[in-house]
Amino acid sequence: MVLLDTHIWLWWLLGDGALSDKQRSALGKLAASRQLAVSWVSVWETEMLEMKQRVQLRPNLAEWIEAAVHPDVCLLLPVDTHVVLAQRRLPDSFHGDPADRLIAASALLGNMKLATADTKIIDSGVIDIWKA
Repeated sequence: MVLLDTHIWLWWLLGDGALSDKQRSALGKLAASRQLAVSWVSVWETEMLEMKQRVQLRPNLAEWIEAAVHPDVCLLLPVDTHVVLAQRRLPDSFHGDPADRLIAASALLGNMKLATADTKIIDSGVIDIWKA
């Protein structure tokens, strides 16, 4: 199972961003085999980005989210108090962004690789990073 960081999820589904064709294809195959997950944190971050007009979701936020977390696309990880507690065990040097900490903790707890382009997370060496 691969957990998608918010930006990877958006780049993949919106068809923009810095994903290679190889990465897009690999994500599609993982989705087809139901091996992709997205945290509730990414849904929340996406709502904030849409509200700030940094992303445009068609036809609207509610319908886009419903389609984006459909079981044929990914597994939606729900709010989990264990994740909140697990992020407290990340090293002090780890990324300070609360959303990134929660997503990383979700990957650790679920024993999942994390698909991210965030160099702070990658360089931390704390999370097993997915590579296509």
